[in-house]
Amino acid sequence: MTNLLKSILPRAILRSGKNIIFSFKVFINKLIHKGNNVYCPICDTSFDQFGIYGLKKRKNAQCYSCGSLERHRLIYMFIDKNLKLFENRDKPLRLLHFAPERFFYKLFSNYEMIEYTPCDLFPEIYDYGGKIKVKKVDITQIPFDDQSFDLILCNHVLEHIPDDLRAMSELYRVLSNNGQGIFQVPLDYSKNHTYEDFKITDPKERKIAFGQHDHVRIYGKDYKDSLEKVGFNVEVNDFINQFTKAEKFKYGILKSELIYYCGKH
Repeated sequence: MTNLLKSILPRAILRSGKNIIFSFKVFINKLIHKGNNVYCPICDTSFDQFGIYGLKKRKNAQCYSCGSLERHRLIYMFIDKNLKLFENRDKPLRLLHFAPERFFYKLFSNYEMIEYTPCDLFPEIYDYGGKIKVKKVDITQIPFDDQSFDLILCNHVLEHIPDDLRAMSELYRVLSNNGQGIFQVPLDYSKNHTYEDFKITDPKERKIAFGQHDHVRIYGKDYKDSLEKVGFNVEVNDFINQFTKAEKFKYGILKSELIYYCGKH
C-alpha cells in the first residue's frame, strides 16, 4: 500500500502528510510529557522526561519535539561551546553534512552565515521540503574539490560503508587545512579491535554480529587509529565529563560517549 501511494501521489503531498503527522505527534507528546525535568538544547523544549528509544531500549533517550537522541544533543552542545558555530562570523562557514538529521538540517539551513551542503547516497530519504536540496553523494567518491569545507559532520555513517578507509580518506581530502570534523560511530569500548566480516551478508546475521541489519562492522578502540591512518589529527574528546550526573539526565546524554574530533596535521 505504501509503495502504491508513493507511485500515485506527488512527493510534495506525501511530504506534507508526513509533516502533519509529525506535528500532531509532537503536539500530543508535549501535552502528555509536560514538565521541566529534561531539556533539549536543539529545539529549546522541556519535558518530564525524554522518550524510550533503541533496539535495546534506552530510557530518557529521544526528544519528543525534534526527535534528537543522546548523541545529537551532545554534539550540538559540543559545537556550540567549542567551535563557536552559532556566533557572529566574518565569512560563511562551509559545512558538509552526511545523512542530515531533520533537526540539524532545519537548524543549519536557516543560518545565513553557514554555507550548508547536506548530502547522502540516498537523498530521497531526507526530503524535508526545505530550501536547500540534499545532494546525492557517495562518501567514497565525494564530488567536491580538495579543502572545500570548514566543518564536516558524519554521524553514524561509516559503520554502513564497506570501504570505510576510502571514505575517511575522502573526508580528509575535502576538509580545509584549518577545518574540523566530527565523525561519530557506534563503538564498543570493550573491544580493542574493530570487528568486521564481509562474509556475513544476511540481515539477521548482521544484526547479531554488528548490532544492526545494515551495519558491516562494529568499531573498537582502534577506530582512532583508522582515522589517523588516513592523515587526521584525532582528539578523543571527553566533553561528556564536563556534565554532572544530574546534567546528564537533564540533557538526556549518555554517560560515556566520547567525541571523535578531527583536524589536519
